[in-house]
Amino acid sequence: MNPNPKITIQFLGAAGTVTGSKYLISVFGKNILVDCGLFQGLKQLRQLNWAPLPISGDEIALVLLTHGHLDHCGYLPRLVKSGFHGKILGTSPSLEVSRIILEDSARIQEEDAERANREKFSKHHPAEPLYTVEDARQTIPLFSACPLDQWIQLFDHIQARFRYNGHIIGATFIELKIGGKLFIFSGDIGREEDPLLYPPQKPEQADVLFIESTYGNRLHPNDTETHLAKAINKALEAGGTIIIPSFAVERTQLLMYLFWQLKKNNKIPQTRIYMDSPMAKHILDLFQHNKEWHKLSAKDHHEITHQIGYVQTVQETMKLVQQKESKIVIAASGMASGGRVLSYLQHYLGDPSSTILLVGYQAEGTRGRQLLEGASQIKLYGKFYPVKAQIENIGGLSAHADQGELIRWLDKLDNKPEHIFITHGEKESARGLQNRISEVYHWDSEIPTLNQTKTIDL
Repeated sequence: MNPNPKITIQFLGAAGTVTGSKYLISVFGKNILVDCGLFQGLKQLRQLNWAPLPISGDEIALVLLTHGHLDHCGYLPRLVKSGFHGKILGTSPSLEVSRIILEDSARIQEEDAERANREKFSKHHPAEPLYTVEDARQTIPLFSACPLDQWIQLFDHIQARFRYNGHIIGATFIELKIGGKLFIFSGDIGREEDPLLYPPQKPEQADVLFIESTYGNRLHPNDTETHLAKAINKALEAGGTIIIPSFAVERTQLLMYLFWQLKKNNKIPQTRIYMDSPMAKHILDLFQHNKEWHKLSAKDHHEITHQIGYVQTVQETMKLVQQKESKIVIAASGMASGGRVLSYLQHYLGDPSSTILLVGYQAEGTRGRQLLEGASQIKLYGKFYPVKAQIENIGGLSAHADQGELIRWLDKLDNKPEHIFITHGEKESARGLQNRISEVYHWDSEIPTLNQTKTIDL
């Protein structure tokens, strides 16, 4: 080993923004990528998905995945196309979620490109998908599952361990032991009292800490179920349909659980509820096959899944769109950036009796963020649609820890980290967490910028 080794860290994503999570670690002649996500939201961020990384895929030895959300795994097919052929390590459910999400993402991109070319609303001639279903499938053979809580030898002087983190099924934070120092990558930290998942584990030591800050400057409300029931009842009394853009992984399953509870307790009417997301149905099956990862009993799982109507095909989607009766439709994607929810928005945005219910984080530049901020019209497939539907936002349903939970996630550390990097948050959220860490622990921290490089002595 080099007597004076150094580690170089480059922030290739989730720096100054929430999405695109990628940390490039270079040490001992090896390049390791922690997470490999897509940018979402603002156009200038999405355009970064088309740009090559500053390192070619064949120069990267290994990828470590904290979990399977698109902003953490969605760039993998592009990485493979650029020559990457190493292993992609994560927990078994994380890799299964990643497989489902990558294939779904590729399918949507292919469909959107085909539609853009058919209807001629793209500036690109021809419009092309970022990657294809075949590209996604070429990525899957590189997946290699790792157990929780066991140190894995990656290379000489480099070990990794995956630890339970709540958030979504399979999600972890990663401990990376390099030389004599311990690097902690928080990934996305879950809630302390999630109805479906167990509380996150907490790190006990960290020399260098990377912590997410999605909700770093705010607290989640604690009356979520009451607010949800009130919004549902108000919308149904108006005789309208309720459209819920929802993340297919964890959020949709949480909504199904909450609706089951509200119906059982007679807090909302026995209205028909539909889930229009084949991907979310696959995730439900994943819950059934990974019972040690969540709180749901087999009996509860059975009852929850039998209270809802499943929409499988696009033809069924279009038929449901035209149905005039009041109903609740949960459809991906959660920020209305794509997916089948757009078909419902086309039909229901202009209906004053309908309600669009926002139930999760809405990144800058997404349609969900525009609706949240009171936009009078929304662009869908090259056309503008007036917003006359009621827009409701339900706080507290996020799968991300809030500021208080992020601060408490650090309370088991028995040492002051040498470096703390605050990532995966918009500027105000990152600064809010930075200030709170300083107030509570008297620790300094940094908020890195996109593509910034840091060198640390080992």
